[in-house]
Parts: sequence; structure tokens; C-alpha cells
Amino acid sequence: MSQQVVIGADHAGFSLKQELLPWLESLGCQVTDVGAFVYDPVDDYPDFTAEVARRVASGEADRGVVICGSGVGSSVAANKFPGVRAGLCHDTYSAHQGVEHDDVNVLCIGARVIGIEVAMEVIRAFLGARFSEEERHVRRLSKVLRIEETHLGK
Repeated sequence: MSQQVVIGADHAGFSLKQELLPWLESLGCQVTDVGAFVYDPVDDYPDFTAEVARRVASGEADRGVVICGSGVGSSVAANKFPGVRAGLCHDTYSAHQGVEHDDVNVLCIGARVIGIEVAMEVIRAFLGARFSEEERHVRRLSKVLRIEETHLGK
């Protein structure tokens, strides 16, 4: 599973991120950690989410993972970046289906919602999935990309 993966987390996701880093590397991923590097109870998820999203949008990373308390705020913030399709997933079906049908490239998870074992299963499903290229999924993704061009000025 050799992929360039960028990961970031705020204070709420810090401990889970620290547990996931060696596991991701053991899968053969080339992991870039964009912080937080120390636990800071007053840091803000948009700072780490923006760096993950920027690197995925620029092509510096194949996929991104962002961890905050619920995953909701990170999902909202990541989706502000042209080229990023972030999905909030706490189950394996959504994680792989989001990639296969919607070409999701950033996974957002909530450390206050799922624990380490489920997080690993969800991330494995996300990283192992590929966009299907089926006509209906390509058609739908094209429509999403047109929305992005129109409203985000890509």
C-alpha cells in the first residue's frame, strides 16, 4: 500500500494520530505528519486541516487523513479547497464507497467518536479503495467538479 499520505490532527485527535503514525508506516505508506506535534488544548482544527488539504490538492500527497473531535469541522474546512473531496467516515463501508463512487481523497474522522481499532479499519478501507471509473460515477463526479469550478473559482 505504497502511497503518500499526509495526516494532521488538533488537540482532540492528537493521541489517536500518534497511535496511527507507526501503523500507517508499517503498511508501507510514506507518511507526512503536519501536526499537531505537541498536545495543545487550545489549538484549532482548521490549521491542521488546511495543511492536509493543501498538500492533497497540490498533488504532494495521494491521500489525506484529518482527525479532530467529531471529524465534522475538519470535513467542512477541507472541502473548501478546490480539488479536495473530503468525507467524514466512521465505518468501513463509507470509507471505501466514498473513494470508489465519489473519489474522496481526504478522510476525516472523529477521535471522540471512534477508537484506534475502528480507526485503523476505516483508514485501511479508505487507502485500499480506488475510484471505480464506472460511467455513472464519472458523470456524477464531473457534475461535482463543475460545481467546484463555478463556486470555488477553480
